[in-house]
Amino acid sequence: MVMDDSTDLLPIGMRVLAVDDDPTCLKVLETLLRRCEYHVTTTSQAIMALNMLRENKDKFDLVISDVHIPDMDGFKLLELVGLEMDLPVIMLSAYGDTKLAMKGISHGACDYLLKPVRLEELKNIWQHVIRKKKSDSKGKNKTNKPDNATSDSCSGLRSAGTENSDENGRLAKKRKDQDEDEDEVKENGNDNEDPSAQKKPRVVWSVELHRKFVAAVNHLGIDKAVPKKFLI
Repeated sequence: MVMDDSTDLLPIGMRVLAVDDDPTCLKVLETLLRRCEYHVTTTSQAIMALNMLRENKDKFDLVISDVHIPDMDGFKLLELVGLEMDLPVIMLSAYGDTKLAMKGISHGACDYLLKPVRLEELKNIWQHVIRKKKSDSKGKNKTNKPDNATSDSCSGLRSAGTENSDENGRLAKKRKDQDEDEDEVKENGNDNEDPSAQKKPRVVWSVELHRKFVAAVNHLGIDKAVPKKFLI
């Protein structure tokens, strides 16, 4: 896909390189990205991803990578991609640690998403590519102030990434409770029971819960692993 500076450009065909050593999570991510009508290339190795990017610098528009990859630290991959290809990178993690998220943003990530990633979140990632293109364009136009242009471009990405990270963090905490409450209301219909008695305790997305999620996806299959199936 050829990207330009038009904000009206549709995201269909955006070229994404997805990196995750967990085959199930990688397959789920690939399926969701394809539903967004992106062109997706996947790999389970960070070193392989780096080689692919080096050999085909103009083949990808965006990289989305897990934080923990055995053959190379995800933050190291993020740093190298930023230095060598200057592509927007989104970090993924099953851990909702604020310090980890801030580390990703400080290393240049344009966003930090928690697993399991939702389709609604992936539908908007194309905006990072457009923002990056517009920032680069502004930098080239300010030839008399190259240092300031570079600074503005980087700060713009990091500011956007920080805002998205904070927003995603708040949404991640709220969405589980909201989804559970809505599903219970639908199941119970117009019962006159006390609504407070129907609420479930807050769910904290732990490592053990993530493992159960992966096991459930394997059991149900990628195509059948939808929210309603998990709630049965």
